Amino acid sequence: MNIQIVSGVGTGPTKMAAFDAALRQAGIANYNLLKLSSVIPLNAAVSEPPLDALVIGGEWGDRLYVVLAENEVDTPNTEAWSGIGWVQDETNGKGLFVEHHGGSERTVQKNIEDSLHAFAEGRGMEFGPVQMKVRGIMCDRDPVCSLVAAVYYTTPWPRQLTPKEAEQAAELFSSASTPTT
Repeated sequence: MNIQIVSGVGTGPTKMAAFDAALRQAGIANYNLLKLSSVIPLNAAVSEPPLDALVIGGEWGDRLYVVLAENEVDTPNTEAWSGIGWVQDETNGKGLFVEHHGGSERTVQKNIEDSLHAFAEGRGMEFGPVQMKVRGIMCDRDPVCSLVAAVYYTTPWPRQLTPKEAEQAAELFSSASTPTT
């Protein structure tokens, strides 16, 4: 499994519009995002490809599994910072992600480092060095958003049954659940 780290910043007339602009810049705007917790599976590789080398696949509206850090602000002269940090076992790829957001780059970096050290210690495990991607933007006037995402993979939505298929399935279910005498 290759988990790709992407990031974006955006500005818009609302916080939601700024979030969408940041998603577009990160290359993940046309998916339905499903947020994951912080565990990196065995044998995973984490990479930070440039946007033109990003390989996600799938179609418009597919489910996209991500670990996501985001921060929207609408107060002028305020910064929006987001970041994802990770550690991995160098022999088998398993590891941990953590996501943070805050008002300064240094705060987000420190929170990432502190969280990952606590996560590893709490599990009684040792991992490789802390790695991270942090992104920020200053709010000048309009709302802004920063985001960083760890992109796992996409899955399509299940195909909907046609009315005829639904009717046939209902008939099968009803005949299977009716006791025979």
